[in-house]
Amino acid sequence: MSAVADALGVTRQHLSAMRNRPPLRPRGRPPLPDAELVADIRALVAELPTYGYRRVHALLRRQAQQTGRAAPNPKRVYRVMKVHGLLLQRDGEQREERRHDGRVAVDRRNTRWCSDGLEIACDNGEKVRVAFALDCCDREAMGHVATTGGITAEDVQNLMVATVEHRFGPVNRLPEQIEWLSDNGSCYTARNTRAFARDIGLVPRTTPVSSPQSNGMAEAFVRTLKRDYVRVSPRPDAKTVIEQLPVWLAHYNEVHPHRALGYRSPREYIAQTREAPSGL
Repeated sequence: MSAVADALGVTRQHLSAMRNRPPLRPRGRPPLPDAELVADIRALVAELPTYGYRRVHALLRRQAQQTGRAAPNPKRVYRVMKVHGLLLQRDGEQREERRHDGRVAVDRRNTRWCSDGLEIACDNGEKVRVAFALDCCDREAMGHVATTGGITAEDVQNLMVATVEHRFGPVNRLPEQIEWLSDNGSCYTARNTRAFARDIGLVPRTTPVSSPQSNGMAEAFVRTLKRDYVRVSPRPDAKTVIEQLPVWLAHYNEVHPHRALGYRSPREYIAQTREAPSGL
């Protein structure tokens, strides 16, 4: 004992007191049991394998509200998912950033809609091309068109009609003008497309050339659709993909939590923040 005390530079009494000191009691409350939470998380991740902990927490909070239970803390959800290996893996991909100064999001529904397209490859070599329209306030996917050919000006005009009817019913012209934001694809910039848009009350707007982030909301939707739906669904042929599109979009509108909407889905946001009866 004396040799150890001398080596450590402390007295024998101090070393003896440290050796015989009772173990410290852990401070704070003991951690809550995780078995039930892990089961709930695993069920969600099994159905939605591309969701990170924030979206999983949003769904757990929604379930708790429906059942009258207390919602778990987001930090606890992160800890549990990390311990059980349920967190998403980062791919480390470095994306090129293009600076843009415009603000796509708006504070009122039916003031700006955005549109873009994407391509979905099928296992048999077929490709499905999709064009869609979103509201830049509530993020609802209001309409889409799909084809195995290229998206034409006529397809975009059909999309405009479907979007207007979704929000306002079978009207000939919108009660107030709404901006229609798109990139510079030929189907959007065609003279007859722009003329048709103005005829029904839409105001065509295009993003700056070589700046896709200026239509960043549509770009984000494309990434979400590919990551959370296309990548984890069977795609044997074009017919199967086209039949699944309405199911994907319905799930996106009803369930998919958005950070910008307080981790509510578009339809939840609309129901909770509905403004005038006309939807304006």
